[in-house]
Amino acid sequence: QVRLQESGPGLVKPSQSVSLTCTVSGGSITTAYTYWAWIRQLPGEGFEWIAHMFANGDTYYNPALQSRTSISRDTSKNELALRLSSVTPEDTAVYFCARTDNNLLIDTWGKGTLVIVSS
Repeated sequence: QVRLQESGPGLVKPSQSVSLTCTVSGGSITTAYTYWAWIRQLPGEGFEWIAHMFANGDTYYNPALQSRTSISRDTSKNELALRLSSVTPEDTAVYFCARTDNNLLIDTWGKGTLVIVSS
């Protein structure tokens, strides 16, 4: 059974960058025909797709966040990473990593990690 565990700093000051990690167990992030996504839930709002990475390393970014977002992976650690720069209080959210199938349908979620942007 694949499990995803997000981790991050929790509290970040405005204008700084935040780096999050998703540790995957029970499966490989290079498994064919899978995508690995970063998604966030803003307070009182729905979910926002941030970016995703295909098993071969190809990436997609939400155009609204692309200029401030970078995703990467460490295949030796079976980890994914998200970096969001120039954060503002509007970036306060619970950040999730998720696995999807080849049709981008999510089949596994992490529990999420809360990021608060505040001075």
